[in-house]
Amino acid sequence: MEDVLKIGSKEIKNRLFIGTGKFSSYPLMKQALEEAGVDIVTVALRRVDSASKTENILDYIPKNCTVMVNTSGARNSQEAIRIAHLAKATEHGNWIKIEVIADNKYLLPDNLETLKAVEVLVKEGFMVLPYMSPDLAMAKRMAQAGAAAVMPLGSPIGSNRGIKTEELVKIMVNELKVPVIVDAGLGRPSDACQCMEMGCAAVLVNTAIAVSKNPVAYAKAFSLAVAAGRLAYLSGMPSQSEIASASSPLTGFLRNNNDKP
Repeated sequence: MEDVLKIGSKEIKNRLFIGTGKFSSYPLMKQALEEAGVDIVTVALRRVDSASKTENILDYIPKNCTVMVNTSGARNSQEAIRIAHLAKATEHGNWIKIEVIADNKYLLPDNLETLKAVEVLVKEGFMVLPYMSPDLAMAKRMAQAGAAAVMPLGSPIGSNRGIKTEELVKIMVNELKVPVIVDAGLGRPSDACQCMEMGCAAVLVNTAIAVSKNPVAYAKAFSLAVAAGRLAYLSGMPSQSEIASASSPLTGFLRNNNDKP
């Protein structure tokens, strides 16, 4: 049976989600998305200009991809809800990644304001995926409110520091029934592989790919790492041990020097 991630009615084959910010050009972004073979792409609504007579970012997103608008720039729940309404009114779909950030230094999400936005938008029929600081109690509240998944940060946005919140994310994976998708801070394909080996449903990466020396190749590397980590998780990884355990028997094939011929 094919391994797919189901969110709402959508079946997602590639568990790598990619953001569209910071690429040096839209054509380069498109090449990276195509090389990675992604199914889900996030776009900040403020970067979408359907009326533009020049370039429109949506023209460079592969047709098979689902666009998930994020509420980047929202400082409270009211602003996030307003952005979601604008996205729907301009026919950009009902998949919404909620970002509510009032902290300008570390860009950490406001979980309480995020929860408020989740409660409203779910009732209005949106497919809501909240970006959050890893907190099991708050994640449970978001899931109970109808969030389709929760997206805890691995480390601060754009830091490329990897998954510094590993232990908290592990708890969320073990205790939540909704998919856990690590978002923000992953800098290397090995970071993504680590998340998938932990049992995360998917990861979202933007900065690391967009600012790399070769975004197209790096996007492919992330896609392969996600697939490898997922396969390892499904295969059942062996437990760790504090002592050595020989892979081949140490007796029975060499004679002791004191043995008689």
